[in-house]
Amino acid sequence: MTQLTEAYACVPSTERGRGILISGDPKSDRLLYTNGRSVIIMNLQNPLDVAVYAEHAYPATVARFSPNGEWIASADVSGSVRIWGTHNDFVLKNEFKVLSGRIDDLQWSPDGMRIVASGEGKGKSLVRAFMWDSGSTVGDFDGHSKRVLSCAFKPTRPFRIVTCGEDFLVNFYEGPPFKFKLSHRDHSNFVNCVRFSPDGSKFITVSSDKSGIIYDAKTAEKIGGFSSEDGHKGSIYALSWSPDGKQVLTVSADKSAKVWEISEDNNGKVKRTLPPPGSGGVDDMLVGCLWQNDHLVTVSLGGTISIFSASDLDKAPLLISGHMKNITSLAVLNSVPKVILSSSYDGLIVKWIQGVGYGGKLRRKENSQIKCLAAVEEEIVSCGFDNKVWRVPVHSDQCGDAEPIDIGSQPKDISLALQSPELALVSTDTGVVMLRGTKVVSTINLGFTVTACTIAPDGSEAIVGGQDGKLHMYSITGDTLKEEAVLEKHRGSISVIRYSPDVSMFASGDLNREAVIWDRVSQEVKLKNMLYHTARINCLAWSPDSSMVATGSLDTCVIIYEVDKPASSRITIKNAHLGGVYGLAFTDEHTVVSSGEDAFVRAWRLTPQ
Repeated sequence: MTQLTEAYACVPSTERGRGILISGDPKSDRLLYTNGRSVIIMNLQNPLDVAVYAEHAYPATVARFSPNGEWIASADVSGSVRIWGTHNDFVLKNEFKVLSGRIDDLQWSPDGMRIVASGEGKGKSLVRAFMWDSGSTVGDFDGHSKRVLSCAFKPTRPFRIVTCGEDFLVNFYEGPPFKFKLSHRDHSNFVNCVRFSPDGSKFITVSSDKSGIIYDAKTAEKIGGFSSEDGHKGSIYALSWSPDGKQVLTVSADKSAKVWEISEDNNGKVKRTLPPPGSGGVDDMLVGCLWQNDHLVTVSLGGTISIFSASDLDKAPLLISGHMKNITSLAVLNSVPKVILSSSYDGLIVKWIQGVGYGGKLRRKENSQIKCLAAVEEEIVSCGFDNKVWRVPVHSDQCGDAEPIDIGSQPKDISLALQSPELALVSTDTGVVMLRGTKVVSTINLGFTVTACTIAPDGSEAIVGGQDGKLHMYSITGDTLKEEAVLEKHRGSISVIRYSPDVSMFASGDLNREAVIWDRVSQEVKLKNMLYHTARINCLAWSPDSSMVATGSLDTCVIIYEVDKPASSRITIKNAHLGGVYGLAFTDEHTVVSSGEDAFVRAWRLTPQ
């Protein structure tokens, strides 16, 4: 049996030049955001307590808790809204096709009966309000000509809806059934976000023209605005009211978050400017914010979530970060506690500490893309799509300087001899390249199309897998390879080969969903019929005591086989990662760590049956 012990969450999907509208549930103090097709529910008290809803067929854009906290409505780029329960397995209540394009914002009415959604509608309506149980439309929303970025429901009766968008307009609707009342054009650029105060007396709009305007909630008259002194120097992307309705949090492209005091005469003054999360690069632009109970949450363009305490703003914020894109490789360092390194193809390497979670990003001097990664205690070896291999020394959190090694063609796979890690084997399309330190000692054309390779820990033997499904075993003497044997069993192109830690066996996986465990000395098949995946095998890992092999596949499953038992007595982790499993590693005899397309890293505890 397996049990999920830890999940290190992905970060919200962001887009340059746009805000994201995150939300939460004040009762249970949880945060809601989206990444790809997943909707993530994170507990702000304990960020390792994460739940994921993965039923959307298209990338999700926004999600909101209902006022009673029992339901969540989430929307995606196809214009669908799904309404599902927050308990017992996220049971689906309804799915409605609301708009014909992407939905950018949605809000519940305070009684939880109606939902309003806004966004893009190819030539059709850009805003729709509907009953949550039947989906029937309540009202008519005219008056916008371009994408509607935000909408808000007045939290007290009489109900009102305000929308704003890329046509610089702020429109006000009365109802229900809702109909157009009036429109303001006080902003001179995109209006990014509109929110009512908790007591329903006023609402604020913020815009890319760096200003915020305060309106009366009943009549929609303009009654005030943010003062320009010490104001934002860039587009304001989002705002969030404090629970008592006296202060507002805003975030902006100028990389700062500001807390505004809203006075009795309806003017906003800056009370506090919160520092940006990082060094001040483009990734530190702030695109989303939420004020919930005592937490001030901001989200940067790079995805870093900063959680400030509202009662003590001088306290350093808790930073949570992670990957936004597919995590393609994992490596475990043998320290105490165990450190897991994960890399995604956009060039980000994140360090996770088992039991603690996020341990920081490894900043490399050269932020190139990463195709595969191998790591030992003091060094990371990575290769990208630019024919270069990097050997980067690592000291605690900092990466030292590294010189790229150009190997002449695109690297396919990389393997380190663990006992003498300066020796590395890199496979390319036509053969392999041997590196000692940062020197290419030999480039060997093997005469077949190479798809995977591995090198024995002592550096005396290498196994190279081909597109034809054959495994070629070579002995290494000096800097040359001598072919010793060719093993045939696979019926598909080899995707991964790994030696067992005690070097008595090795395992290989192919694109035809089969894995094989071989005995190294006799070169016989040790465990066969490992044919339980339904798609290609992307990765495999050995347990430290060489008793188990785990395989991860595009079919979203991880399967763990015991070497001494038949393949049918396997342990399967279904739906380990939405979109496929791409990285696997054991941290100890009973814990396997996996990563995948959904940008999560998950740790599973195995209990023998």
